Amino acid sequence: MSFVLGFHPEAAAEVECVTGDYEARLIGLGARFRSEVESACSAIVQHPLLWRLRPAGYRRVNLPGFPYYIAFISDEQQALVIAVAHSSRHPDYFKSRMP
Repeated sequence: MSFVLGFHPEAAAEVECVTGDYEARLIGLGARFRSEVESACSAIVQHPLLWRLRPAGYRRVNLPGFPYYIAFISDEQQALVIAVAHSSRHPDYFKSRMP
């Protein structure tokens, strides 16, 4: 059985929005941000239980070089990215996305 990684629709929209914002600031910066997201997602697929479980019930992966993190919920067979959040934003804004 393969590990499945999915994105909440609002989390996918956050990736697109932030990528566009960074690309508008500097050509190539949006691509670099997307690459960091993809690397973090690969790490989640390989070791989904590596990051500590937060009291709210999600795990968090910081994106190197950017003030963003990926919040996800998982078990040993699947993960759902529930937010790609700015580290200065209120940490609970995406809780309503959790199943």
